[in-house]
Amino acid sequence: DVQLQASGGGLVQAGGSLRLSCAASGFTFDDRAIGWFRQAPGAVREAVSCIMSSDRKIYYADFVKGRFTISRDHAKNTMYLQMNNLKPEDTAVYYCAADRGQGYLVYQPHEYEYWGQGTLVTVSS
Repeated sequence: DVQLQASGGGLVQAGGSLRLSCAASGFTFDDRAIGWFRQAPGAVREAVSCIMSSDRKIYYADFVKGRFTISRDHAKNTMYLQMNNLKPEDTAVYYCAADRGQGYLVYQPHEYEYWGQGTLVTVSS
């Protein structure tokens, strides 16, 4: 069975840091672009950061550039999102996802096939 198990969310004060992890299994991790998305209450799901299967290209949404870093460990089939200088507007449920194996960088949610269960990040002011 395909599984994406996200963890690392929690409550943090503005300016603080969190590191999200997502362990993948049940599919060929190396062949997929992976990404982090988020959805705040009443808002649409949006891409935060995505990375190609080859790791050659990375996408960051403008609102996280310079603060968040995406990475993946191919040996552990795990992806990470290091989040620094968190702001209250970063409060959302964060989801990890793997794409359909298109072979190029995509960042629209509908381009992603497998999804984790989400982990809540709450940033207090």
